[in-house]
Amino acid sequence: MNALAKMDDAAQLQQEQNQFSQLSTHYDKKYRTGWFRMHGEPRPCFTPTLLSEIASYFSSVKQDMRLSQGQKYDYLVLASDVDGIFNLGGDLGLFANLIEQQDADGLLAYAVSCIDVLYANMSHLDSDLTTIALVKGDALGGGFESALSSNVLIAEKGAKLGLPEVLFNLFPGMGAFSLLSRKIGASKAEKMILAGKLYSAEELYEMGVVDILAEPGQGEWEVYRYIEKSNKNANSHRAMRQVKDACSAVSYDELLTITKIWAESALKLQPRDLRMMQRLVHRQSSKIVNPVKQMS
Repeated sequence: MNALAKMDDAAQLQQEQNQFSQLSTHYDKKYRTGWFRMHGEPRPCFTPTLLSEIASYFSSVKQDMRLSQGQKYDYLVLASDVDGIFNLGGDLGLFANLIEQQDADGLLAYAVSCIDVLYANMSHLDSDLTTIALVKGDALGGGFESALSSNVLIAEKGAKLGLPEVLFNLFPGMGAFSLLSRKIGASKAEKMILAGKLYSAEELYEMGVVDILAEPGQGEWEVYRYIEKSNKNANSHRAMRQVKDACSAVSYDELLTITKIWAESALKLQPRDLRMMQRLVHRQSSKIVNPVKQMS
């Protein structure tokens, strides 16, 4: 690569990094792969800003796919820019404020923005591409749900994933039951949700929730290993994705119905539940480290 080409690539990378405030994006031309890494602020959760930026990124990918006649992207990889944390889930501080104000419209609007991006990821943006989640740290609540919504879930050993909502008398309302029940069955999904515990990536791999288990620090390598393997048998992998879409489809209406139940249930939380929610916010905030901002 000559110096001018390197400068062009550096300029493109800088532009990608500056495009969003809580999302870093990168396009790998060789593998026709888009990476989008989250770093929600002030906590690495699904803030309204992060949700809006993911939706905007998805719109740009869909536009690129239309303009390139479906040739620009084969894969989209959801990952994190925060060391040790994939995503801590819903914005609990925002939840608590909206619940205290009994703001039903605000709560539902936030929930709908969550399922909008989750459904887009789950349905691979209505495009001929595969979505991949790379989990290298804690994935809680909505963070776990977002990973589950990807067509392929890759997690490093030692990562912790779970649905803690029952600890503050709620349930994960953005797709957890729909997605888990199709992977491990309704009974096991319900038990997992009501247990409120954290699971290791190793445990979830044995259960069939995690698709590919990576050694610590080898997550990106496993992503590209999967991509290269898939590319060798592209027709088979594409057909299997279509079969899974047909046999395990989750409709947007199903997600919307569930998230409405979630919003109604959230408004019924008691002061003690909100205090527990706030304690979780403080506990999670104390674990935050600076974004590593590493690119693939």
